[in-house]
Amino acid sequence: MTCLPKGKDYCLSMDFLLGKRLNQINGPILVTGHTGFKGTWLTLLLEKMGVPVVGLSLPPTEGSLYARLLRQEIIPEVYGDIRNLATVAETFEKFQPGAVIHMAAQPLVIQSYETPIDTFEINVMGTVNVLDTAIKCKSVKAIIAVTTDKVYRNEESGRKFIESDPLSGRDPYSASKVGSEAAIAAWQQLSDGIAGPQIVAVRAGNVIGGGDWSSNRLMPDLIKGFSLNKYVEIRNPLSTRPWQHALDPIHGYLKSLEAILDGNCSNAYNFGPLEKSLNVGEVAEIAKRCWFEKVEVVFGKSDTKGKEALLLELDPTLAMIELAWKPAWNQIEAVESTVNWWAKHLNDGAKADVLCENDLEDFAIRLNGL
Repeated sequence: MTCLPKGKDYCLSMDFLLGKRLNQINGPILVTGHTGFKGTWLTLLLEKMGVPVVGLSLPPTEGSLYARLLRQEIIPEVYGDIRNLATVAETFEKFQPGAVIHMAAQPLVIQSYETPIDTFEINVMGTVNVLDTAIKCKSVKAIIAVTTDKVYRNEESGRKFIESDPLSGRDPYSASKVGSEAAIAAWQQLSDGIAGPQIVAVRAGNVIGGGDWSSNRLMPDLIKGFSLNKYVEIRNPLSTRPWQHALDPIHGYLKSLEAILDGNCSNAYNFGPLEKSLNVGEVAEIAKRCWFEKVEVVFGKSDTKGKEALLLELDPTLAMIELAWKPAWNQIEAVESTVNWWAKHLNDGAKADVLCENDLEDFAIRLNGL
């Protein structure tokens, strides 16, 4: 049992969170994209659980959660580009990981319109480099490949997508992630042919939580505007997304990894909220109510050129049945937690590490109550 430091009166127990399998891996878990928002939360959780973790990622961006937590050199890490096969191979040779969680990606829809070639190179060929190197590395016993909820063929019906639904991308980002899924399917076959590690694709919705400072994302855009006491203009207020706190899908990724190691895992899982997805306008109004002072939100017109899907719902039933996974937060609670994190950090001067520690405690308590 691994207890959190600083006098916390709770523990993140392996038996409670995941069982004992992750601590039995021969070699660390390699996380690609570990300097990103979800990557930082993942490495924090693994550390608290006492699971060795190493990272491969581009250097952190200014204002990121990684930078706010002063994470440089806290874990063994390589700053490098997954498009460079030599860098990927050298990282595997250096660390000899027992498992891989591949998260490195170009993750933004709007940016994909500006840099479509880079988006495809990173999301498709970067994934190919990681998967091909991983299945050839004798130390690797399991691979989790993170994609997105936006890989499904979306005909705007509002129906919740299940793992066996057809995949199709409309914008460069979602199309590149469908390409990533095609690579995953191909390397699943290749790995099976050499009795290599199982590869599982994991698909999650729009993640939120304390520390996300990315451009062109709803919650960071709201927080930036709120903190400057400026009105915030929100695009596509009627668009629905399966909002979830970052720790919820991360927990699902680790449950999937454990299932691989136990020899009882499907090839893909969805992770999303249990309730109907909130729309952008509803999320903005919840965030506005949570902020410590009055702020103004202006809603722009919905996208009429088809750049982004209007309706998006995920069905996490398979993960609930096979992995015994459930989200710790509902969507409203996830939004409230995110806004409170930033309000305390930006307005009250609370340190990012203390706030993350508090969220990890809340996460453990919530899971214990499920």
